[in-house]
Amino acid sequence: MIKKLDWYIIKKFLGTFFFAIIILAVISCVIDYSEKVDDFVKHKAPFLAVLNYFKNFMPYIVSLLYPLFIFIASIFFTSKLAYKSEIIAILASGVSFQRFLRPYIIGSAFLGVMALLCSHWIVPAANKQRLNFEDLYVHEHVNTADRNVHLRLTPGLYVYMQNYDYNANRGYRFSAEKIDGILLKEKVMAETASYDSVKKQWHLYNVTTRTNDGLHEQLKYATEMTQAYAFTPKDLKVNDDIMQAMTTPQLLDHIELLKTRGAETLNFYYVELHKRTSQAFAGFILTMIGACIASRKIRGGSGFHLALGIVISAVYIMLMQFSTTFSTKAGLNPLIAVWIPNILAGILAFYLYRKQIK
Repeated sequence: MIKKLDWYIIKKFLGTFFFAIIILAVISCVIDYSEKVDDFVKHKAPFLAVLNYFKNFMPYIVSLLYPLFIFIASIFFTSKLAYKSEIIAILASGVSFQRFLRPYIIGSAFLGVMALLCSHWIVPAANKQRLNFEDLYVHEHVNTADRNVHLRLTPGLYVYMQNYDYNANRGYRFSAEKIDGILLKEKVMAETASYDSVKKQWHLYNVTTRTNDGLHEQLKYATEMTQAYAFTPKDLKVNDDIMQAMTTPQLLDHIELLKTRGAETLNFYYVELHKRTSQAFAGFILTMIGACIASRKIRGGSGFHLALGIVISAVYIMLMQFSTTFSTKAGLNPLIAVWIPNILAGILAFYLYRKQIK
């Protein structure tokens, strides 16, 4: 049962966390506004649209720094309890250190469940509106796609586009290859191509079609041809930000689509997928570390505890950056890369816990 002591610590914990995170969100909004105000004026962004943008920006920044601030909050209020000798009184009354940690576990579990729901569904929905706003009123409009784009539409169908001009709705040096094993059965080459968004078809111009059945080969020429290929001009532009705007079910579907197309950036998407879960558990682990560190009354007081907490937070963030970089650039398994900082932090938490109960 949750007793008065538990409610007292839980209220202190959650109150400190929400106060710190709200202050951070407001400061972040002010900084972001100062950086983008020129773009808002330049693109004549409506006032209500700007307000809606910052409404969606706050969940993004809160989710990004959630582990850091749950850690700082646990250290800050626990250090205050220790400075006022409240923890000494609690332990002297016969309460074990394990029992003392119960409200921390309850509070961090509550925040962890909230973090899971937000990171998998709520934050991506907010990011979708935020990114749409930035595309309209902040970023310069994209006129051309990436150059030399290769896509695998099915296991036996590959397409290539040298470049695509969005303003003219025209692509150049298009080719589509049908491959059966090691046999190139058909290759369609067109000087230019345009996309019909109504009929969802591609119009090819100055087309050369090469067919091969293993024994005979034919070449056919046509001034124009219409084909239905399972991709659109938007697929020719690599935009890794879109994964932030996808709920987890949508992200899983998109990963399957990228697998079919033979994309080389799958680890970016897997890192995003696993990070959404690992951050919630990171908050729990860092809360335990914060409680163990700050529960002792020392001469340096809260200042020393906070300084130590900031150092540990910096090391944790650095480990996360290193591990995710190894995953996206060096091929390290994304699941391992995302959980390495949590595993190391968990070992530290267990060591500090064992040291405290002794």
